[in-house]
Amino acid sequence: MTFCLTTTIVKPEDDISIKHAVILLHGYGGDGKDISMLSLNWKRFLPNVIFLSPNGHEKCEINPTGYQWFDLTRDDPEYTLNQSKKAEIKIKKFIEEVKKKYGLKNSQICLSGFSQGCMMSINLGLTSSENYNCIVGFSGKIINSEDVIKRKTSSTKMFLIHGDKDQVVSPTYLLEAKDFLIRNDVEVETKMIKNCEHHIPVEASSAALNYIKNNFNT
Repeated sequence: MTFCLTTTIVKPEDDISIKHAVILLHGYGGDGKDISMLSLNWKRFLPNVIFLSPNGHEKCEINPTGYQWFDLTRDDPEYTLNQSKKAEIKIKKFIEEVKKKYGLKNSQICLSGFSQGCMMSINLGLTSSENYNCIVGFSGKIINSEDVIKRKTSSTKMFLIHGDKDQVVSPTYLLEAKDFLIRNDVEVETKMIKNCEHHIPVEASSAALNYIKNNFNT
């Protein structure tokens, strides 16, 4: 079976059955191979997990060697929202393909993403037909709270992590997302990493691993 998105796949060791999946969504201008590096450490502690890191469905406007989930070259919130909704449709199709191929349910899947990929993960966790196991987001935000609350159909639990020195996506967005999720009855944990800019340090990766592991074991 060929997925609708080109995907970097890291499978469990031979003869180990697949019980869960972690889908990793890269940031603006990145690709699946970049973010799949997280799985190289995580897989040792999550032996029954398959990791899937798709490329965005569009070439990046400012980095033609990378990909994007939505265009950021236009300072137009309505355009950004519409483009992100198109990406949602594509990613949801991809997730359904993953579920069919590996015999999984939403409750066996963690969605994780960095920056733009985190934004997409949050939206997917709130607009799916049923809850995913969990969402783990790094350095992201809620794209448009007024829109997502109108479309909210699920309440996937979330762990959001951000660097306090992030100059690309302000850390204030972490606090805004936490407030929004609590007010809308979504279980959320947050972690602000000290002296961290717009990247995923070891501290963030380790905290995310522990969160995923705990949720997959419950």
